[in-house]
Amino acid sequence: MPYGYVVKRILARAFWALSRWTLTGDEVPTRPTILIGAPHTSNWDFVLMLAIAWRLGIDVHWLGKKSLFTGWRGPIMRRIGGVPVDRDDPSRVVKDVIAQVHSGEVFALVVTPDGTRGGNEYWKSGFYRIATETGMPVTLGYVDRTTMTTGLGPTFELTGDVAADMDRIRTFYADKAGVRPSRRTEPRLREERGADE
Repeated sequence: MPYGYVVKRILARAFWALSRWTLTGDEVPTRPTILIGAPHTSNWDFVLMLAIAWRLGIDVHWLGKKSLFTGWRGPIMRRIGGVPVDRDDPSRVVKDVIAQVHSGEVFALVVTPDGTRGGNEYWKSGFYRIATETGMPVTLGYVDRTTMTTGLGPTFELTGDVAADMDRIRTFYADKAGVRPSRRTEPRLREERGADE
C-alpha cells in the first residue's frame, strides 16, 4: 500500500475523530465519476471534500487555476490531487480526463459548479459538459451546516435532458445549506433557459 495513501487515511481518521461534522452518505463510486462539491460557500468545503475522499479511499482530482501550481505550491497541489487548468485551452482538461477513464483508473474529479463562493445566479455548466463528453456519471457530494453532516449522495448517469437532470440535482440539494447558507446558489444552469453561458 503506497505510503501517501496510508498518511491520507490516518489524517482523515484524525480529522473525523475531532471534527464536529458527521460523515454520512451513499456508497463509494466504483468507476470514474464527476464528484460535485456543493453548496460551495466556504474554503472549508475543500477541506471537507478532501477529508471525505481520504477517509473513504477515493482517489480525487480537482481543477484549479494554473497560477495555483507555480513555485513551491505546485508539488503540494499536485500531491493532493490538483490538476492545473489553462483557461486559454480548457478543452485539454476534457481530453486528459478521457485518457484517464480509458486507462481504467478509478477516480473522482471534484468540481464545484457554484463557481466563486458568493451568490451567483447560475451554476457553471463545466461539470455537465465533462460528464456528457466522457460518459462519466455524477456523484452528489454535499455539505449541510443545519445538520452538521457532509458526505456523498447518489451517483447517477446524466440523460442529456438538462432540465430533467438539474431537477434531480435540485431535489437532492434542496435541503443542503452549505457552511455559509447565505452564500448558497440554487442549482440551475443557464442552458435550462436556452441562454449561452
